[in-house]
Amino acid sequence: MISAVYKGGGCLESQRSVPKDREFLSLQWNLRLPIFGGLVWILVASSKVPLPILQGWVMFVSVFCFVMSTTLLCLYICGVHGGSSSWVTLDVICQETAALFYLSAAVLEAYFTYGAGLSTNPLVTTIYRENIAAVVFAFVATLMYVIHKVFSLLRWKSS
Repeated sequence: MISAVYKGGGCLESQRSVPKDREFLSLQWNLRLPIFGGLVWILVASSKVPLPILQGWVMFVSVFCFVMSTTLLCLYICGVHGGSSSWVTLDVICQETAALFYLSAAVLEAYFTYGAGLSTNPLVTTIYRENIAAVVFAFVATLMYVIHKVFSLLRWKSS
């Protein structure tokens, strides 16, 4: 939106009005989190990992964080929070938990991928390439949750 603002001296200056509300920034980050979480979920589900416990943990983290972020987003859009400070505390706790979970899952997936990259078998090389994509998006999702956590902490501090 462009609005004209009177600045004195008889002239009008156009000014771009941008929402600077921290809740608006939080909503923007909440929209991105399920996208990257869903990408990790899909990539890990399609990759073949010889250790089922490793794939199980990474799948648990990606599904859990995807469902949690989507649920918080839907509740936020519906206005359930009502502007209370307890909502901000819940947001901080959820984003911090998700960031720690994703960091652990990304490190485990990267460790396995590094081990698979040492093989010369063509089948393992294909698996290696799929796992590289999963690792990259797992670290991107971790970064997104950490950035959102910082914005949530700033919002929590100001409330």
